[in-house]
Amino acid sequence: MDLLLAGAGAMGSLVIGLFFLRFWRTSGDRFFLYFALSFLIEGGHRIYVSLTPGMSEDSPFHFLLRLLSYCLILWAIVSRNLPRNKSTR
Repeated sequence: MDLLLAGAGAMGSLVIGLFFLRFWRTSGDRFFLYFALSFLIEGGHRIYVSLTPGMSEDSPFHFLLRLLSYCLILWAIVSRNLPRNKSTR
């Protein structure tokens, strides 16, 4: 049952990542690219954890991958809300 739920979570993350990639390709907005990368990293991480027997999720490697994923989301939101300099000197 654990593998089934892990597979469902991985599939969900990968599908969401592919949707964001499609939005990025149509709009060209980096916001969608950062979100796509974040969800693809998370989906790949879930697959890796499921296929590696005896691997515990409390190692620093797992925390760093999740930190990278969440930092990409935070950076996408922050960079989207930063004021842009319209004047060119």
